[in-house]
Amino acid sequence: MGRLHDADLAAVRFIARSSHFTLGRACAIVMSKLGNGWIYLILGALVFQFLGRDAFRVAVLGGLNALLLHCLYPSIKRRVGRQRPFKADPDLRSLLAVLDEHSFPSGHVMTLSGVLVPIVLVWPATALASLVLMACMAWSRIATAHHYPSDIFAGTALGVVLAYPLSICFLSIW
Repeated sequence: MGRLHDADLAAVRFIARSSHFTLGRACAIVMSKLGNGWIYLILGALVFQFLGRDAFRVAVLGGLNALLLHCLYPSIKRRVGRQRPFKADPDLRSLLAVLDEHSFPSGHVMTLSGVLVPIVLVWPATALASLVLMACMAWSRIATAHHYPSDIFAGTALGVVLAYPLSICFLSIW
């Protein structure tokens, strides 16, 4: 575990350098703040604009996925209790306030992946844009020194592992 933590922290230090400049810092902060909830209003507007009659079931399913994930998420964070990178390394600084104390898993990428799964299942043409959006969110969470790469991986895995089977089942009956 020590080696993984050291590698994770080295990756955070490397990626956080991209936020030392004004543009990188602004992008990291804006993307992270969008992940606090604003991104879902934008995604919802796009879904309702382009999906027509499928939009409602995609929106309901995305919301259900997010709700279920957030029922699991707090207990996982408390149980693991992993310190955020900026707390582990005094050379790293947080670019914005944290929503909670612990870093593992990343709730921002967990929620985003859970919401994007039904969108991509119903609208496959969005797969590449969804991957780019996930990469931007992942980068921003590391660049702000709030998460380690393993937090990002775990959040993504948790979101997809819960959302994919639920979405397939839900979409097949509705």
